[in-house]
Amino acid sequence: MRDDIAMRTCNSQESGPPDITDLGDDVFQIDTKMAGYRGITAGYLIRSSRPCLVETGTSTSAPVVRAALGALGVAAGDLATVVVTHIHLDHAGGVGDIASMFPRAEVVVHEKGARHLADPSRLMASARMVYGDALDVLFGELAPVPAGRLRALQDVGVVDLGDGRRLESYYSPGHAKHHVGLLDSASGDLYVGDAAGVYIPETGDLRPAAPPPDFDLSVALASIGKFAALGPSRLLFSHYGPVSDVSATLERSAEEISVWVSETRAARAAGMDLDHAVEAVRQKTLSRYTALGADADPAVTEKFDRISGTEANVGGIWHWLDKLDGDGPRRLLVGGRGLGGLLVVFVVFVVIEVVVGVVR
Repeated sequence: MRDDIAMRTCNSQESGPPDITDLGDDVFQIDTKMAGYRGITAGYLIRSSRPCLVETGTSTSAPVVRAALGALGVAAGDLATVVVTHIHLDHAGGVGDIASMFPRAEVVVHEKGARHLADPSRLMASARMVYGDALDVLFGELAPVPAGRLRALQDVGVVDLGDGRRLESYYSPGHAKHHVGLLDSASGDLYVGDAAGVYIPETGDLRPAAPPPDFDLSVALASIGKFAALGPSRLLFSHYGPVSDVSATLERSAEEISVWVSETRAARAAGMDLDHAVEAVRQKTLSRYTALGADADPAVTEKFDRISGTEANVGGIWHWLDKLDGDGPRRLLVGGRGLGGLLVVFVVFVVIEVVVGVVR
C-alpha cells in the first residue's frame, strides 16, 4: 500500500512558475503544490514592512514556496516571520527548511507545538513507521528549527508586521490542541487553518476537518464562535483559499460538524463498527456536497475526498465518542479509498498522536 501511495504521487511538486494570487492588502496566496497536486494547501504572504509567511506547506513544498516568495520580491534576508496555525505536516512540515532558506525569520507557533518543531525526531520516526519511503514524497522530512528562533504563543499573542500592522493570534483548538487562528489588523483577514473545516473554491463546499485524537465537538464549536466574534472581513482557508461571506460560512462550518457528529452517533447506536460507520456516514452526507455529485468534475471530487476524507472525520468523531463513553481508543486506521487515494492530510496523525502519543 505504501508503494502504491508513492507511485501515485511520484511527480512531486510540478515545475513551472509559482502559482500566486493577489488577494489585495499586500496579501498573496501561494499554492504549495503539496505532493505535486494543485489547490490542496495554501500558504499566504503578508508583504508588509516586516514580511510574514503564514503556513509553509510540507518540506517537499519548501522550494515552491521559496520561488513564490522570490517572485514576490522577498529575498533570503527579508522574511521577518513564519507563522503556522498548527504543526500538522501539511501546514508546518516545511518550516525547518524555510527557516534555513530565510535565516532572519522568526518562527511562531502555539506553545503546545513548539517543542516538536525544535526536535521533530519522535514525530518523524512515528510518521516513517506509517508511510515508509512514501513519506519522502508525501511530506518530506520535517527539519528542526533552532530553538533560539522559535517563539511560542500562549492563548493570545501578537506578531508585529511593521508600521502598526499586526497579526493577532487566538487559540482555537478542536481540530488540534496546538491550533491558532490569526487576525490581520489591517486587512481584517482571519487565517483559520483547519479549525473551520475544508473549503473547496470550485464548488463552494465546506466539510469538517475532525481527525483524531483532538477533535471535541464543544471545543470545536467554541473556536468557530470565537472566530465569528472577532468580526473578520474575510476567511483565509489553508485548504483552500479566501471566502468573503464570513457569517454564512462560519454558520455552515458549525452545522457541518454537528451533522457529522449526529450521523456518527446514529451509526454507533445502530451497532455498526467503525468501517461500516464510515460508509454509512459517507452515504448520509453525500448529498450535502456539490463536489461529490454525479455530474461533478472528477478532478474536484478526487481533491475533495483527498483533503477531507470520510475515514479521518468519522475516525476523529468516533475517538471523541469513545472518550465520552469511557471506552479505550479503538482501531482508527480504516481501509478504503481514503488512504489508498492519498489521504495524506490527516492519517499520519491518527497514528502519531493516538498510538504513539507524541503531540501532547
